Amino acid sequence: MQPDLPNPNILVTIPMTPDQRRELESQAPGHAFIYTSREALQAADVAAADIILGNVPPALLRDARRLRWIQLNSAGSNDYARPGVLAEGTQLTNASGSYGLAISEHMLGLCLMLIKKLHLYRDNQNRAQWHDEGAVTSIAGSTTLVIGLGDIGSQFARRMQALGSTVLGIRRMPEAGKPDYVSSVHGLDELNDLLPLADVVALTLPETSQTVHLINRERLALMKPGAVLLNVGRGNAIETEALCDALVAGHLGGAGLDVTEPEPLPADHRLWSLPNALITPHVSGFYHLQATLDSIVALATRNLGRFIRGEQLENVVDRRTGYRMTQVADVASERQPSAKSSPSQRPDAASGALS
Repeated sequence: MQPDLPNPNILVTIPMTPDQRRELESQAPGHAFIYTSREALQAADVAAADIILGNVPPALLRDARRLRWIQLNSAGSNDYARPGVLAEGTQLTNASGSYGLAISEHMLGLCLMLIKKLHLYRDNQNRAQWHDEGAVTSIAGSTTLVIGLGDIGSQFARRMQALGSTVLGIRRMPEAGKPDYVSSVHGLDELNDLLPLADVVALTLPETSQTVHLINRERLALMKPGAVLLNVGRGNAIETEALCDALVAGHLGGAGLDVTEPEPLPADHRLWSLPNALITPHVSGFYHLQATLDSIVALATRNLGRFIRGEQLENVVDRRTGYRMTQVADVASERQPSAKSSPSQRPDAASGALS
């Protein structure tokens, strides 16, 4: 990796404290840093940038002819990996690994609210009603299906397993191995067989051709009666009208959604009024948890130093697939221990994808 830029212009849209800026600038002494926000961003700043640290509107990148590398502050990178957005040879890195704590705890909160009916009691409180909502269920003794064992899905799986749930996982490459907090790992081709087993189904997926309406009317019907469905990845992973029908019919115990289709959800959409739906406005990630922002800043700082020194960057995204590249053992060499082979770069799921 040869940046061959004697004095690159470095555009930063990630919010940083003065101390964090000083640490960042120490990685590239003497270079020009421009700090801005997405709201104040100027197209000319993007066009003049050799390095961008933080997300900018993808449409502006088509004129960024100097750009050599962009470090996203998001885990999802699909909009930036699409053909024509970045010039050939421009490196793309994401912030996968920074959001697992915040989003997995948000998921756990959604799950507990739904199975303990806390959302209904909150509604009753707002109406000053002292009313018993009846039986509840428990995480202990339940079965959880996590679809997407990336950082977010894995951290949620850990938490559910720690609370006594048997966790089943679906990942793009089940041959990559089974974490100890997961009972078994499966491929997406086994989804229909696994859905009837799960009390909690959690989606932590990016948008790909495989994931759009992955949970459709037919698969909602396969889910266990009374099951809870959680989605923190992309709203279009679930067929919204079919979900509404399943909730109205009482087939599902509830749905906890941080993402919806469409998004933002229109004020007159019937999903808002369903008592067994719990909706948050795509807030589980972003910078709401300080530890998330600190992790992203630290990653951007490390990667800037690596870029300036001509070293391998962390969290490189394969623009052909939209997935982060990680070092994983070659499956063939695992099956043939005598074969000499070095670890190869393979796509792992950014933003909790089907890794």
